Amino acid sequence: MDEDFDIPAADMMNEEMDLPDESPILKVGEEKEIGKQGLKKKLVKEGEGWVYPETGDEVEVHYTGTLLDGTQFDSSRDRGTPFKFTLGQGQVIKGWDEGIKTMKKGENAILTIPPEMAYGESGSPPTIPPNATLQFDVELLSWTSVKDICKDGGIFKKILTEGEKWENPKDLDEVLINYEAKLEDGTVVAKADGMEFTVKDGQFCPALARAVKTMKKGEKVLLTVKPQYGFGEKGKPATGAEGAVPPNATLLITLELVSWKTVTEVTDDKKVIKKILKEGEGYERPNEGAVVQVKLIGKLQDGTVFLKKGHNEGEELFEFKTDEEQVIDGLDKAVMNMKKGEVAQLTVAPEYAFGLYESQQELALVPPHSTVYYEVELVSFVKEKESWDLNAQEKIEAAGKKKEEGNVSFKAGKYVKASKRYEKAVKYIEHDSSFSEEEKKQAKALKVACNLNNAACKLKLKDYKQAEKLCTKVLELDSANVKALYRRAQAYIHLDDLDLAEFDIKKALELDPDNREVKFEYKVLKEKIKEYNKKEAKFYGNMFAKMNKMESVDSSA
Repeated sequence: MDEDFDIPAADMMNEEMDLPDESPILKVGEEKEIGKQGLKKKLVKEGEGWVYPETGDEVEVHYTGTLLDGTQFDSSRDRGTPFKFTLGQGQVIKGWDEGIKTMKKGENAILTIPPEMAYGESGSPPTIPPNATLQFDVELLSWTSVKDICKDGGIFKKILTEGEKWENPKDLDEVLINYEAKLEDGTVVAKADGMEFTVKDGQFCPALARAVKTMKKGEKVLLTVKPQYGFGEKGKPATGAEGAVPPNATLLITLELVSWKTVTEVTDDKKVIKKILKEGEGYERPNEGAVVQVKLIGKLQDGTVFLKKGHNEGEELFEFKTDEEQVIDGLDKAVMNMKKGEVAQLTVAPEYAFGLYESQQELALVPPHSTVYYEVELVSFVKEKESWDLNAQEKIEAAGKKKEEGNVSFKAGKYVKASKRYEKAVKYIEHDSSFSEEEKKQAKALKVACNLNNAACKLKLKDYKQAEKLCTKVLELDSANVKALYRRAQAYIHLDDLDLAEFDIKKALELDPDNREVKFEYKVLKEKIKEYNKKEAKFYGNMFAKMNKMESVDSSA
């Protein structure tokens, strides 16, 4: 397009365009209005895919411009050179900015642009008269994505080479980059190949960390970095191999994201951290009860190796069953977050390792309060069957087995582990619509037993709300279950719901008048009620005394 037509007059660009949220869906030959200012688009040839250019993207088009009477005033096709411009930046008439946003790559369309979105009352002499409606036959050849990644004009990212897949690095990840930073005059101020850093810690200037979080593996970009994301009002003096950056300088940074190591927090309290050294295969991960085979090296902070398994020639791989306390908790949890073939480095805080005490391991002593480090390769695993993999009888058998495992853990004082076993048992049989009548009876008995036992675990763990909920589930299945009434009453007492506790205990005694445990709990409850009533009486006594004192002061006044 000739220069006369590139830049619209300033007074033509002051109205906001009211566009629909989505581009109009057209069939070839069909014409529709875009927005509410008279801009029309007729589809000549469909484009590719479902992606559209966005504001800030550098687009490349071929076009032919005509008046409504067919008079041609300009054509890039005649010149043999495509026209390039930045979309949505006012470099072209408004009708172009708004119309080309609705086009796909390879699409050909005719844009009919009213004078208000073209050259208005003035026109563009000598070729375009005043108040002229224009038609452009436009083909969108391609575009280069340019993103305002902070949405404040501080960092513009132009993609030079597309990356792979769809993932982006996160704050904890360790990225490997190549970059070169220049001033606007072309002076190189910094350059590095094979630079590695943790995203949240940043590198060189704030823009690099922000940019890599928007990039894919192998992506190469050109960043235009304003001072607020560079070195601000003060600039930066020359240091070592890096040149000086003047105050308020805009930087042009070529940045390539070579690769990164994914770092995740395995536990919510951030005390077990996993860094992937080699990606695994597929999407499957071990579940609770899976049998896993790993290669394993355990180290202390000073590098001392205290454990090495599966690395020596002819040595068997280290095998264990997850969620069975066969290894430290941190290793157990981390392996259940790995894929087959994955190699990871783990950082495990004492709470998930050997805790307060020293522990003699295969190759060295682990001191008390030690953070430990593992390099783990998950070679293979066999998942424990999930409930949907089992038939009705297998589900009942699996539930019975988990119940027995829970009982063993409860007797050993391992209430958290026992609770998990009871929960897993119930999951196997919670959906029993396909069971026979006999199987439903067996499932009901197991549900009652497991929920009751789990409630006992929750009472031991002082999780009284969950204990109350579990007992309620039992009573929904068996309203005359004395144990459920008794344990729910215990939970209510600890939750200070004394009326509800008394109701349950009285009902339990109606069902089993000689039950010693329930009788004893009733005594405890009566004492608690007596104590509560005393406190209430004292509180109201003090309140009335204060009120009487105030009244006497008022009357004497």
